Amino acid sequence: MSGPADTIVTVRGRVARCRVAGDGPPVVLLHGIGRTLADFAELHGRLARDHRVISLDLAGHGGSAPLDEPHTLPALARAAADCLDALGVPGPAHLVGNSLGGAVAMRLAVDDPARVASLVLVASAGFGREVTIGLRLLAVRPLARLLLRPSRAVARRTERALFHDRRHVTAARLAEALAVARRPHAARVMRELVASLGTVRGVAAPWRQELLDAVARLDLPVLVVWGDRDLILPAVHLDAARARLPRARTHLFADTGHLPQIERAEEFHRLVTGFWAGRPADH
Repeated sequence: MSGPADTIVTVRGRVARCRVAGDGPPVVLLHGIGRTLADFAELHGRLARDHRVISLDLAGHGGSAPLDEPHTLPALARAAADCLDALGVPGPAHLVGNSLGGAVAMRLAVDDPARVASLVLVASAGFGREVTIGLRLLAVRPLARLLLRPSRAVARRTERALFHDRRHVTAARLAEALAVARRPHAARVMRELVASLGTVRGVAAPWRQELLDAVARLDLPVLVVWGDRDLILPAVHLDAARARLPRARTHLFADTGHLPQIERAEEFHRLVTGFWAGRPADH
């Protein structure tokens, strides 16, 4: 998972970690809840051949410091926009968001459409109530305190849930997950995000409905992709995406989990660059 060196920028007095490589049209890669920019290492290198690629650690994740306000979807989107300003990327950029990162990308597009050239939503949050029980239980505060304690066993279970092909559950990824969980603010950030997005019953409807209605009104190319073996956000959400965003292109990866940009790296790269070039995706 080698790649370009990390860049640390200061945004409104807060440090943020990113990776920047390549030259060409800008692309911004946004990871999921509790994750880091490492989830895009494979794609980052491929895209940097002919794009300026910016992978971000969302606020409070990885090497990016936490916010001074509660971590919510709008707050993460604002922090991402501030980071792009600091890097000299006012837009428009292609946004690629996985899981929570997909919802952050949609929020950013709605709040500041001039920043965004297109959306690629990868097993994105926002299309349905269903979500893995592990995240729903974090809405119960006593359980959250227990489940968010750094543990090799928890890190291993989480990584195994993310991939259909368990060969991707490597020692390096387990070490990264454990290091992230041990950051002093990590548990608080997770609790705040989970509380803002849903309950023990699942992902809350009001913010999803408002966001998808607003995205549907944008004149913006959208590609939605999923893995058919996703254990975090089920692939049935792709049907909801087709219904809510009828102009969007869609693609379902076979025998793939929650991180198709890793499990299907070369195919994913071809799909995304073809989408940007105007070649049709599967519906």
